[in-house]
Amino acid sequence: MDRLDNTVRPYPWGSTTAIPELLGTAPTGEPQAEMWMGAHPGAPSRTARGPLNEVIDAGPVRELGAAAVDTFGPRLPFLLKLLAAGAPLSLQVHPDLAQARAGFAAEEAEGIPIDAPHRTYKDANHKPELICALTPFTGLCGFRTPIEAAGFIGALGVDSLKPYVDLLDVRPEDAALREVMTALLTADRERMVHTVAEAAAAAARLGGAHAPYAALAHHYPSDPGVIAAMLLNHVELQPGEALFLGAGVPHAYLDGLGVEIMANSDNVLRCGLTPKHIDVPELLKIVRFEPNEPAVLRPRTSASGEEIYDTPVDEFRLSRFVRSRGAAPTDLTAPTPQILLAVARRPKASGVTLSPGESVFVPADETIELSGTGTVFRATVVA
Repeated sequence: MDRLDNTVRPYPWGSTTAIPELLGTAPTGEPQAEMWMGAHPGAPSRTARGPLNEVIDAGPVRELGAAAVDTFGPRLPFLLKLLAAGAPLSLQVHPDLAQARAGFAAEEAEGIPIDAPHRTYKDANHKPELICALTPFTGLCGFRTPIEAAGFIGALGVDSLKPYVDLLDVRPEDAALREVMTALLTADRERMVHTVAEAAAAAARLGGAHAPYAALAHHYPSDPGVIAAMLLNHVELQPGEALFLGAGVPHAYLDGLGVEIMANSDNVLRCGLTPKHIDVPELLKIVRFEPNEPAVLRPRTSASGEEIYDTPVDEFRLSRFVRSRGAAPTDLTAPTPQILLAVARRPKASGVTLSPGESVFVPADETIELSGTGTVFRATVVA
C-alpha cells in the first residue's frame, strides 16, 4: 500500500475554498480546481517508491494484476479526482472509443503536436466519467426535447432568438437539435454579444429555472455557448448522488465539490463557455443529437455495506463506505488495483489513518482492511 501525494490543478474555474476546507488547510486565495489521484502522466501521484506511473511501468502485472493488464493493458485504466467548481466549466463532450482511436490516428498522421492549442485528440482512449457529489452540486447534462427547449428559450422573449425557437419545431428531434447547435456554434460572435446580453437580462428577470443561465452569461458575456447551454437539462445533485456521462452527451459542471472518476483519457471536445479552440466539424460528428434526460444515480448497497455506483463501463468502478463507530473491519483485498480516498472523519486502511483528502494506492492482491469511523471512496476496475 502506498500513500499518495497528489497534485492540485489551479484551473481558473476552481473554487478557492472547497478543497482546502476538505483537506483542513488554509486557502491560498488561488483557485484549486482538481486534485488528481492516479498515474496520468500529466500529473501522476507521488509515492515513496516514485511517481505512480513509473511504479506501475516497472511491474504492471505486480501492481495491476494479470486480469487488468490483459483487459486494459499495462496502465492504470482510471483517473480519480476531487473536483471543486467555483465557476462553470466549458460545455463539452467526449468521443467513444472508435472515434478517439480514429481521431488520434488522423491528427498523428497530420503531425499536429500533442500540446498544440488546436489539437483535439490527446490520446486514443474514450473518456466516460462519473461525478459523485460531496456537497450540493449543479451541472448541465444531455439535451432537453426540442419542444421543451423551444419553450424555455422562447420564454425569454428575445427577438433575435426567435429563429432558433422556430428551428426547434423541425422534426425529427435530432435534426432540430443539430440545426440549432450548428447555427449557434457558427454564429458571428460580434452579433451574438447583444443577443447573449438580452438573454441574460431576461433570464435574470424571470429567475427560477432561468437564473443559472444568467450566471453563465456573467462568466461568458459574449459566448453563444450561453444559448447552447439552454438546450441542456439543468441537474442538481445532493451529497451522495451521482451522474454518469457517456460518449457524445454534452455536459458542463457549474458549481460544487465532488469525487470524479473517469477512464484515463484527456479527450475533450468543447462546445462553448470557453476561450479555447472549438473544432465545429469534428464536434458535430461526436455529439449525439438526441434528448437525454439525465438519470441521477444512487448507490446500491452490498452485503458488506459497500455502496456501489453501477455504470456500463469496465475501466472504473466507484463505491463508498460510510463507517459508523464500532463497525467491524471490512476486508477489501482484491485481484485488481485500488485507490482509497477518505472524505470524512479519520478511517484506517490496514491501520494507517487517513484524514479527509488523503488517499492510498493498493496494488492487486495486496491485503487491505478498512476500519475505524468515516467515509471512504474506493476506486477500482471491473476485470
